[in-house]
Amino acid sequence: MSAARLSSMSKEVNSESVLLCPLSMAAGPEQKLLCIFGTGDLGRSLGQRLLQTGYKVVYGSRRPHSCGPLPVGTRALSHGEAAQAAGLVFICIHRENYDFLETLAPQLKGKVLVDVSNNLRKNLYPEANAQYLQRLIPGAHVVKAFNTLSAWALQNGPSDASRQVYLCGNSAEAKQAVAETATKLGFTVLDRGSLSAARELEDFTLQLFPEWRLPLRLAIGLTAFFFFYLLIREIIYAYVEQGKDISFRIMVSLANKVFPIVSLIMLALCYLPGVIAGFLQLYRGTKYRRFPDWLDRWMLCRKQLGLLALAFASLHVLYTLIIPIRYYVRYRLSAHTILQIKENRTSEFDTTIAWRTDSYYSVGILGFGLYFLLGISSLPSVSNALSWREFSFIQSKLGYLTLFFCSLHTYLYGWKMFLNSSSYKWYTPPGYMLCLVVPSVVLALKVLLVLPCVDRTLTRIRQGWERTDPEDGCKQSLLM
Repeated sequence: MSAARLSSMSKEVNSESVLLCPLSMAAGPEQKLLCIFGTGDLGRSLGQRLLQTGYKVVYGSRRPHSCGPLPVGTRALSHGEAAQAAGLVFICIHRENYDFLETLAPQLKGKVLVDVSNNLRKNLYPEANAQYLQRLIPGAHVVKAFNTLSAWALQNGPSDASRQVYLCGNSAEAKQAVAETATKLGFTVLDRGSLSAARELEDFTLQLFPEWRLPLRLAIGLTAFFFFYLLIREIIYAYVEQGKDISFRIMVSLANKVFPIVSLIMLALCYLPGVIAGFLQLYRGTKYRRFPDWLDRWMLCRKQLGLLALAFASLHVLYTLIIPIRYYVRYRLSAHTILQIKENRTSEFDTTIAWRTDSYYSVGILGFGLYFLLGISSLPSVSNALSWREFSFIQSKLGYLTLFFCSLHTYLYGWKMFLNSSSYKWYTPPGYMLCLVVPSVVLALKVLLVLPCVDRTLTRIRQGWERTDPEDGCKQSLLM
């Protein structure tokens, strides 16, 4: 686009001469003027943020004199006047109201139109909103952007956590203009290609916890399995074999056994894919072969698995804290004390039991403290302040230490009960024994990976060395 063409598009707004560059948005001494169609929450929040960043903003409205309060420093014009005033226009209106834009095609020709709209559900229309807008105004340069941000995020900026702006469009210059604006607002820009990707960006906002689906299903499945497993072992067994009705224990005692079991298994599942990946790389002798799709998906949801595991661990802590105030516990303590008084006897202090219980509680507290540290460091606002080495140290090395402490906590809980035949009700093992299988396997495999001979080879592979390196001219020994 020539300089003469750019100069011809300059207009006099508010008695000031503003140089308008609709595509390149070249920097100049004057404040750039941007236009927003729509005076709803999103439009007002976007305008406020643009003003704070140094832009001038004008709104286009059907009712410019009665469109409600707008950010101080802006003004409302008719759509036609606002369209002529600026070279970059944000379309903050719903798709069903796009039809009037076709009448503004002459004023919008050559302008950059930023479509920020979303739909209520997927496949509501045969084509993406941005593609429909481009068809209505073929002379404009439509860019899909900012639709993945809420009005709150636009108004407050990325101060609370990292925020990304996805964009797509057919004009490289138009995308560059929008990218410069988003960058100046403090957001990170990710270019998703041509306007054909607009459907993907619009569907992105309609997804309901896509990265949480597998972890949530796994958590629900494990909780349901162990709940019914322990229900049969603890409650139904006592009723059938001993004629006791202890169904009241479902609410606290049974739940307080299910929560730590699920938490420990899910924590182990956070680190199991990394161990599997390490052995795969050792087996293949290279890091340049893709992992299986199931392993990729598993590794991508480790953060969600860990946070759910922390949630179950927190529930276990809360349920444990209320044990002393339970009616059942207070009744048992009182009955035991009265029985000792009647029989005129006292229980001798057992040092072994004291050591075991204190160790059990101490290790559990240390494990939960590390657990909590892992959860905090996974928050974007915290992880952004950490270097990669710091983040890796916390999530990997301290993570395995957390798994070790939590597993040791469970081993101390079981102690030597596995030797008692009475523990195997209806020939089924206790729940704590089942939950130790996966963590024990993960820790054992991790010990193998940190052996010096194995760790040295794995480190070389992850640095780019291959077992059949062409420069070596011969096959290398795996454990060199």
